[in-house]
Amino acid sequence: MLLSTRQEDIIALAKASGRVTVEDLAARFGVTPQTIRKDLNDLCDGRLLTRVHGGALFPSGNENVQYEARRAMAAAQKQAIGRAAAAMIPDNASLFINIGTTTEAVGEALSDHQGLMVITNNINVANSLRLSPAIEVVIAGGVVRRSDGGIVGEAAVDFIRQFKVDFAVIGASAIDGDGALLDFDFREVKVAQAIIDNARHVILVSDASKFERTAPVRIGHLSQVNSFITDHCPNGRIRAICAENDVRLIETQG
Repeated sequence: MLLSTRQEDIIALAKASGRVTVEDLAARFGVTPQTIRKDLNDLCDGRLLTRVHGGALFPSGNENVQYEARRAMAAAQKQAIGRAAAAMIPDNASLFINIGTTTEAVGEALSDHQGLMVITNNINVANSLRLSPAIEVVIAGGVVRRSDGGIVGEAAVDFIRQFKVDFAVIGASAIDGDGALLDFDFREVKVAQAIIDNARHVILVSDASKFERTAPVRIGHLSQVNSFITDHCPNGRIRAICAENDVRLIETQG
């Protein structure tokens, strides 16, 4: 699902206030109520919003957004983040790529690299890179999550621990104001922690919407990564944490 600029603005408004109405949106954007209803229906079909009489609600922060809907959110920002991360990774390197739609954008941007060894617990990353003749893809074993093709569980953790790689590319479902990196699935978190522990340089990739979300399970802390790539970091405390802990902050916008 590709979002129009108006639909992205509708999501931002819903996120800010919790609820949007057809009447208010039609007036704000200068379009008919029928046009707004179609926008809301499309967004609700994609599970980005929840339809209610007269408008729509932004989903609860404790509910993970469905995979296809997550892919559509901030797609251009994720592609820019992916290119920036890929530019940091030289040819002939070894790396982990974790679960997530932004980490998948990194995988796509790596397709022209030479001599890479990519170890991943993300079926989508493996599938996108498997046809690249100069990239060796190694995929973890474990339980495959139906929702997004992520491989999780103790078998995946044990597999990851066999390696020590040059780079790790990880994501997070939410970034708290104190620098905590958060996710929804404790099984995924265990894999992410193993990835962090077994890489020489950890790259966190996340678009700015993650500053506005919350999730219940702690992956770790921003101070544990070496580079943080985002489209924009509006949070002064996050900037300070990066500066205090020698975390390289890269913003792809501006």
